[in-house]
Amino acid sequence: MIQTGSIEKGSVSFRVLTDDQIAEIKRASYDVMAKVGFKIHHDGARKLLKQAGCRVKNEHVKVPEHVVKACLDTTPKGYTIYNRDGRRAMEVEGRKSYYGTSTASPNTMDALTGDIHPTQVVDIANGARVADAMEHIDWVMPMGSAQNIPPTVADLYEFEAVVINTTKPIVFIGYTPRGVERVYEMAAEVAGGLENLQNRPFLIFYPEPISPLVHPEDVIDRIFVCADLNLPQMQGPSIQFGATAPVTLAGGLVQGTAEALMCVVLAQLRNPGCPCSMGCNFGALDMSSGLLSLACPEMSLALAAQTEVALSFGLPTWGLAGSTGAKVLDAQAGAESAFSILAQGLGGLNLIHDVGYMDNGMICSTAQLVLGNENIGMTKRFVRGITINQETLAREIIEKVGPGGHFLQEPHTLKHFKDELWVPGLMTRDPREVWQQAGSKDLADVIQEKLREILKTHKAPSLADKTLSAIRKIRDKGEKSLAKD
Repeated sequence: MIQTGSIEKGSVSFRVLTDDQIAEIKRASYDVMAKVGFKIHHDGARKLLKQAGCRVKNEHVKVPEHVVKACLDTTPKGYTIYNRDGRRAMEVEGRKSYYGTSTASPNTMDALTGDIHPTQVVDIANGARVADAMEHIDWVMPMGSAQNIPPTVADLYEFEAVVINTTKPIVFIGYTPRGVERVYEMAAEVAGGLENLQNRPFLIFYPEPISPLVHPEDVIDRIFVCADLNLPQMQGPSIQFGATAPVTLAGGLVQGTAEALMCVVLAQLRNPGCPCSMGCNFGALDMSSGLLSLACPEMSLALAAQTEVALSFGLPTWGLAGSTGAKVLDAQAGAESAFSILAQGLGGLNLIHDVGYMDNGMICSTAQLVLGNENIGMTKRFVRGITINQETLAREIIEKVGPGGHFLQEPHTLKHFKDELWVPGLMTRDPREVWQQAGSKDLADVIQEKLREILKTHKAPSLADKTLSAIRKIRDKGEKSLAKD
């Protein structure tokens, strides 16, 4: 059959900016790069920038538009990420969205007791185990920043804790250039060699410059380590409206775009063609408390807008959702988690991290992660949209059942209901009497039971003993050399 003008399926989405507004932001960002410039605290980077045609005066570098565009021409327009076993997991491109965990908090809400304590390596291992069990969490970051080991070697212990406890793709934060190198050595052992890791990367590096418009030496060194290995990185700034960027969302978008483009320029000048992204974090300075808000509506609005700018360059994007300012798992935690997860899914952001943040990013919580997993399930179903074809229009079934009938017994219902209708994993739809007989548990109680079950029964497939031994040797060797440094 020939069907003209028919679209079987279209995802649900929204748009924040017009084409003209995107062009205005890009033009203003180019102006900031060329006329305001950046502080570049790295001799080698300044030499590369000067050779490319930038204006360099001491540590102050101004970047002409033609340099930026030349670097954009060499940047891949997306990349594929695999899981620990070498299976294709994420195509980081276009409007494809994947959700990941929170990271780097100094404190953890204990998965079993709910108590708050300084993050330990065991908390990061537990976070990876819980994330591995969550069907809607697509990738994993170390859930916290370990406080029980020296900070110069924390990235080695954190990566080890995650890669042992999940097969899902990993995004990692390296704290030193040498630490990043050691993490890649460990990852190569898991992948069966550096060439295998480069062909089927299962991890992404995440470096951040300092806003406004500063690139420290060690951050650039980390960007260069990744670029030299030709492995994917999601670089980008983290800025606060009203503190480290203009309070207006448009002004923050201009600065964030300029800073993100500068990361791309640095990576491409070091190794043209290396896979990188146009990430950017936004938060708002709460003018009443003086604290960063990671759950405000402006954050999701700005991230969706910045994604549209990045998409105009064809580059992958970075989100921040599933977090809350709440201190306990309450209605605020649920509302803020659900709002940001849905808004950014509709915005088409690629890698959406920080599902599991509480207390404005000061606490990583596996309970909040499990709540976010439920919200992501709803969001994925909503964004998937409605399939329109002869089968789903169901003319014949409606005619067969007719007025006054019902569809429960129809084969058409049995065939389609599992794919068509989302079923909650934790939220209740039971009659009140059934809910009362089961103990009248609220969602926080159900989540706590789920966490106990996961930590008691779930375990990711083990790595080979030979691989585990090699990872630990690299970790120990790296710890000794970093301690000397």
